[in-house]
Amino acid sequence: MKLKKTYSYALLSAMYLTALAIAISLISYFIISKHLGLGTVIVSVITLFIISFFIIQYRTEHFIYRRLKKLYEEVSILDINDLRRDSANTDIEKLSKSMQSFVEGKRLEIKSLTDIDSFRKDFLGNVAHELKTPLFTVQGYILTLLEGAINDKQIRMKYLDRANKGVERLLAVVKDLDMITKLENEGTKLNIENFNILELVQNIFDLFEMKAKKRNISLSFDKIYEFPVFVKGDVEKIEQVLINLIVNSIKYGKPNGNIVFSAENYSDSKFIIKVVDDGEGIKKEHLRRLFERFYRVDQSRSRDQGGSGLGLSIVKHIIEAHNENIFLKSTFGKGSEFSFTLEKSK
Repeated sequence: MKLKKTYSYALLSAMYLTALAIAISLISYFIISKHLGLGTVIVSVITLFIISFFIIQYRTEHFIYRRLKKLYEEVSILDINDLRRDSANTDIEKLSKSMQSFVEGKRLEIKSLTDIDSFRKDFLGNVAHELKTPLFTVQGYILTLLEGAINDKQIRMKYLDRANKGVERLLAVVKDLDMITKLENEGTKLNIENFNILELVQNIFDLFEMKAKKRNISLSFDKIYEFPVFVKGDVEKIEQVLINLIVNSIKYGKPNGNIVFSAENYSDSKFIIKVVDDGEGIKKEHLRRLFERFYRVDQSRSRDQGGSGLGLSIVKHIIEAHNENIFLKSTFGKGSEFSFTLEKSK
């Protein structure tokens, strides 16, 4: 049977004291007084051993209890009512585990706060940059016009058109910032209904047909669907998800490329919706952070393409608000596949 640590301590201490007592008794027996019998010495030794054991055990537990009590009073995570004097010895292990848990929790909390602070700095820097670039562009064109270029009709219209595009980009950034703030702070209020996702995608294809043609990119389905594919979800939110994914594929798709939509069975109750392109793809090191706000794989090219840098983050929030999953597969130089699950309509 494994002895408690304090019992082991007391036992060893008692043995040391007893050994000392034996030595003293032998010296006393052989030198000082030969009139004492051997039985008397043995009884004295046993008595001393027992008394020493209990004295040391009591003193040890009292010592531990006082220090544990002080620790329980000073450490906020420990409840003094949980400490019992009669089990102070076993509470050492409990205290050790509690302190380890406390330290680990604080370590994770510090790491989380450090990550949040780093994210806050990146976020503020990105917001400032996203707003500053179009603002300076608009300001530059307006100042040029005010300095006399407004009298030239051709230059006036060209600069006003460019200034308008800068304003549109500003509005897009502010609109997306407002949306993602609401998604994160207020949650997403969903209007769940049944709808045909094939019809929704076809409408989006028609909407962005000209944009795709400018890069000679085709928009198509993976096959001819004989029957509608009915899903459950917020049709406006899912439309926004699909618009963001398709526009993203058009931006980074290769000229003369293809964007293919498909809806496949994922399980008995869910479809998996896929948007696949054969564009430039994404390097492996970027995949983990791609859904972060303002994260861009290629800073210079991404800003040339426009957009707020919040599209994929919004997509992720909307899909998660539906209690669904979003997936990303990509091979650099070969293309990307964005997919998400949706519940089947019953």
